[in-house]
Amino acid sequence: MIWQRRIIFGLGGIMVGLAAVVLAMGADSSQDLYRQLIEAYPYAGLFITPLGFGAIVWATNRYFPGTQGSGIPQAIAARRLKRPTSRARLVGIRSAVGKVIMTLLGLMIGASTGREGPTVQVGAAVMFLTGRIAPKRQVGLILAGAAAGIAGAFNTPLAGIVFAIEEMSRSFEMRTSGMILGTVILAGLTSMAVFGNYTYFGTSHDLLQFGWGWIAVPIVGVIGGLAGGFFSKILVLFTYGLPGTVGKIIKAHPVPFAILCGLFVALAGLYTDGAVNGSGYEAARDVLHGETDLRLEYAPLKLLATIASSISGLPGGIFSPSLSVGAGLGADLAGFFPKVPVGAIVLLGMVSYFTGVVQAPITSFVIVMEMTDNHQMMLPLMACALIANAASKVFCKEGVYHLQSGKFYDFARQRDSEQAPPAPKS
Repeated sequence: MIWQRRIIFGLGGIMVGLAAVVLAMGADSSQDLYRQLIEAYPYAGLFITPLGFGAIVWATNRYFPGTQGSGIPQAIAARRLKRPTSRARLVGIRSAVGKVIMTLLGLMIGASTGREGPTVQVGAAVMFLTGRIAPKRQVGLILAGAAAGIAGAFNTPLAGIVFAIEEMSRSFEMRTSGMILGTVILAGLTSMAVFGNYTYFGTSHDLLQFGWGWIAVPIVGVIGGLAGGFFSKILVLFTYGLPGTVGKIIKAHPVPFAILCGLFVALAGLYTDGAVNGSGYEAARDVLHGETDLRLEYAPLKLLATIASSISGLPGGIFSPSLSVGAGLGADLAGFFPKVPVGAIVLLGMVSYFTGVVQAPITSFVIVMEMTDNHQMMLPLMACALIANAASKVFCKEGVYHLQSGKFYDFARQRDSEQAPPAPKS
């Protein structure tokens, strides 16, 4: 039995790594297509993006319910569900296929979304399907698949482990910890075999010397944490429906609402020459290495474009866009600290904003540190994450993923009960 479990976890880890590679390559190609389009026809986004939002939301609601948004809340909810049939509504083969297709289509029409959250849902789905022969292990398998999804998406195995402990389970499951570690390693090795041993944002050598420069840590931490908490609050409000007449109208007319959200994203993209469209990876990488200066309005517009993309009902992640917003926020604040390297403030901004969104401070500083191979910034990143985590609670008492997971938990249980066979008459 022990070897059977190891084989299941091992094969699943390789498959999750391959899925992460497919999503990464597909996401890059999809974003390139949109960039080429707006370079040739700058105003094309005003038509393609709103209409694309409406079409994708209609198709998602019709054919792939339960795949809206990031994908991480679905994986969290699936672990809480008791019945395999309920879990399959969130991490089954239909959900995985729909998530991949709709995420790539969203990036192709200029949505401000990412692929990393969807990779987590797909990873959980792969492990869930791999473990159908061992139903008692499904909770651990889903956890391992989610962690492997992070490791494969970012090439950050340590962050995958921390993510599983802090964000997915909020506890450490000793009985499956070795299996999870092996799954993450295999997913990371699979990704590395295709892309090489790379760092997601390249290597950063910027330092924050001990002294007056450390004043940036609490300032950036508070601002980033508040901004991330505000973002989460808006997403949670729309996840469960706005109160009153406005909420009823949005619920009754999801496609027209998605078109309006797409129109806002298109206008923001037109104003920023396409900078806010897509995941935001390039903007974050370039400003981190001093290769470009982001406009002052990039961070707030990227934040709003990501809100619009998320509340519209599109499948797509907020992981990369959040890191990009944080990078833009750090770049905006760097001018107040002229003696501190810009790259160091950008890293603080990324950690603080992302922590404010997910309220997982350890995951936040570990993943940024691992993505930039900058271990010298560990202490200021840790301190900034803790401060941001406390500041974000002004708007949200808990991280957005766990708050949203309740909606998908209820969705899966309701669908399961609706399609259950009627009880026999006595």
